[in-house]
Amino acid sequence: MSQLPETRPPCTAEVVALPVVPRARGGLGVQRSTRRLALNPKYGSGPRGVDVRYLWCGAPDAPTVIVQGGISADRDVTAPADAAPGWWQPLVAAGAAVDLERYRVLAIDWLVPAELGTSTVSSEDQADALAALLDALGIARAQAFIGSSYGAMVALAFAARHPQRAERLVLLCGAHRAHPLSTAQRSVQRGIVRLGQQSGRLDEALALARQLAMTTYRGSAEFGRRFAGAPEWRGDRFHFPVEDYLEHQGRRFVERFDAERFLALSESIDLHDVKPEQVPLPATLIGFPSDRLVPLADLCELQRRLRGPATLEVVESPYGHDAFLKEPEQLAPLLREALR
Repeated sequence: MSQLPETRPPCTAEVVALPVVPRARGGLGVQRSTRRLALNPKYGSGPRGVDVRYLWCGAPDAPTVIVQGGISADRDVTAPADAAPGWWQPLVAAGAAVDLERYRVLAIDWLVPAELGTSTVSSEDQADALAALLDALGIARAQAFIGSSYGAMVALAFAARHPQRAERLVLLCGAHRAHPLSTAQRSVQRGIVRLGQQSGRLDEALALARQLAMTTYRGSAEFGRRFAGAPEWRGDRFHFPVEDYLEHQGRRFVERFDAERFLALSESIDLHDVKPEQVPLPATLIGFPSDRLVPLADLCELQRRLRGPATLEVVESPYGHDAFLKEPEQLAPLLREALR
């Protein structure tokens, strides 16, 4: 096995600022634009100019809160009233738990290897991009970094590499490393996609990989409640109730996601490895007993090893790993408390 290149220090100098177009939303400011930043990718050969797409919205001159989600999430964590809702709209909006009348929310689209000129992207690269973006926007320090799933991993990398750039962390469904069983499951998904690339059946393979992923994102209780019905004979075989759901999820994913992006970000999760002892920031950890991708035992270990003070909030939910998307009413008071 060839040795991976050693980690290089990040470069946070802004190279080019592309035009920012503000959009009014009541009294809230909205920037949805791109900045060209100089980064030093972990697996790259030196500094490189990278276009980072971001959303920065909320009350003018308010403290900034970074919010990042899973690998399929984008910068549109929230959206204006006349647009399709953002992926975390119930929790990030005017008057919501992350109140846009009190904070400005900053989020980026995840970087991929093609943008970095590398074959691999790391959680450290994403963290360095966010730190460089803070510099470009003139933000000395974020009030908090709220990360869910892969976003929680990036938040830990950010806190280890740039501890002076955020006041605290809020981590949902993400730990300092991937659990080996979760890596095994993602490895099979990536193998399916690569087989599709080789056979010329990429869309089918990507859809199938997404279907397999859905069985890891959701909890056993939810599947048991929703799909316990009898199979139905269609055409030449029996179809089970869960199949229609999985096929729908696969089709939707293929319509909006690129295979190379999926492969790169899935691998980035499994390469992630941050020593908790290097993270000095106060942290609120939120986990779900039904989450099979990030077991509570991993969050307990993370809480125990973090250098800064940390609390672990355990939330009961049937939704497994996706509970951070499905339980806004339970999460809202925890987020409000963490941001106090």
